[in-house]
Amino acid sequence: MMYSVFNQALLKQGWANPYEFAQHLTAMTDPFGIARATLQVQQSWISHPQWLSYHLLKLNADAWTVQWRAWERYCGVPREDDESSDTDARFQDPAWEETPYLAVIKDYYVLLTRWLEDAISETPDTDEKTQERAAFWMHQMLDAAAPSNFFWLNPIAVRQFFESNGESVVRGLKNLLADTRAKTIRMTDTEAFSVGDNLANTPGQVVYRSPLFELIQYTPQTEQVHSTPILFVPPWINKYYILDLNERKSLVNHMVKQGFSVFLISWKNPDSSLRDTSWEDYMFKGVLEAAQVAKDIAQVPQLHAAGYCIGGTLLTTVMAWLNADGAKEQDNPFSSWTNLTTLVEFSNPGEITTFLDETSLRFIDEIMAQKGYLEGQSMADSFRMLRANTLIWHYYVHNYLYGEELPKFDVLYWNMDSTRLPEKMHSFYLREFYLNNKLAQAGAFTFGERKIDLGQISQPLYDVSTLQDHIAPWTQTFKKMALLNSPVRHVLASSGHIMGIVSPPVEPPKRHYWVGDATNATDAQAWLDGQEQISGSWWEDWAQWLAEQCGDQQAPPSMGNAQYPALESAPGSYVLEH
Repeated sequence: MMYSVFNQALLKQGWANPYEFAQHLTAMTDPFGIARATLQVQQSWISHPQWLSYHLLKLNADAWTVQWRAWERYCGVPREDDESSDTDARFQDPAWEETPYLAVIKDYYVLLTRWLEDAISETPDTDEKTQERAAFWMHQMLDAAAPSNFFWLNPIAVRQFFESNGESVVRGLKNLLADTRAKTIRMTDTEAFSVGDNLANTPGQVVYRSPLFELIQYTPQTEQVHSTPILFVPPWINKYYILDLNERKSLVNHMVKQGFSVFLISWKNPDSSLRDTSWEDYMFKGVLEAAQVAKDIAQVPQLHAAGYCIGGTLLTTVMAWLNADGAKEQDNPFSSWTNLTTLVEFSNPGEITTFLDETSLRFIDEIMAQKGYLEGQSMADSFRMLRANTLIWHYYVHNYLYGEELPKFDVLYWNMDSTRLPEKMHSFYLREFYLNNKLAQAGAFTFGERKIDLGQISQPLYDVSTLQDHIAPWTQTFKKMALLNSPVRHVLASSGHIMGIVSPPVEPPKRHYWVGDATNATDAQAWLDGQEQISGSWWEDWAQWLAEQCGDQQAPPSMGNAQYPALESAPGSYVLEH
């Protein structure tokens, strides 16, 4: 009787059955599985009391070691290991070792942190995904609880307070108020940069505008250019100018100076009117439409396409569509292509999977359904949580506890200049690429009446991964080699997802890379073991490779034409939208 009444009540509220309501309730109360994963780990340990007892005894023994060391410090007993071997940047100030009460707090924090992390990773009878999820969220809490995050426990904060006669606290409060208005912990001085002024300032013209993108054609800087232009397909999770930061750090400017004609897609920052924009729209009304305009302006049959991050994933999908059964070779607008830190095989895409399962995706879908898009800040916050110590708590401490001026760093400004993501596309991308890994499965996708099979792509590929990439791990991006039929020149660059790409040539060299043939390769480490480390920037190697792919030198094409006249100067309007 009660069940029937409950069921009827649910039906009146629009729920098909109790199970659907339960799914919704779970999605709203624990969308990222924090409680579920933590409880599973706890239950597993409780059900193995012997193993738990062993770990608790080990913790107790280590705690006695820490306590004994604390007593020696208080008594002034010299120790050979007084110099901390801990490389944690939070505890590098000498006071963390020299002041007994700070040293014991720090030592207990480090002990408990490592013990909890080890205990979670060694949880019996628990699957790896649950362990990873529990470890991630426990790490978030442990990072937040670090003694360095508390004013009176942070020796630098206290020292600066007294040395500045309290001015550091006043400055910290001002930073806090400014961040409250900005609704985020700022990482850089946002007043120091202006897009089109000291960012994204390579000369060019917007030669085409659609509801989805603007096409920028860059002004030639050499008397002659290679006959095949480059079309950049940047990500739309952030704005395009990571490829055009300033004259010294601009990959776009570098390629223009090397004698290439360069076109670039500047994506629209979507609002509610674009909520139904799909992955296919980005393919056909984005990449392929831009390619047709660029070909018409340059009066060439084909282009070289270069995709970065999700832009590379989109480009890979387009390349598979252009090579699918039923496609005509002469209709392919791309003779060769480049991928920069691009995932196409999503079986192990890194720490971002902590946020992704069916429950969390339903939660994200419900959020996007309210406005028709996902706020860019939500995605930015998710990526910052992957490196919470360096991308959140570092700035919390320096902005508020130390009251320091924010640094002026162009890459961080770009990182904070986030974009919205249209509902239909983003839901599809997260579910079908990250969760179901369909792009790697031949025939799993059908776009434009053609089945997608990466094994049918045969055009030469230049592929770049980065060694410390936590968004697109290089061993995962490398998996595309076994899926493609393209000849591949692969680069593994030092640094991470952003700074490994923003890697201009400098003297003396700051970076290094490994490069070599990776056609049909299946073992990332074996490939790396067979390459020599090269000092310098991979930009120079790419320019040499492109020179072979992009044809002979000739007079530059016109800037736009009668059909596609210049609309306004670069960087255009879409990149300025917030």
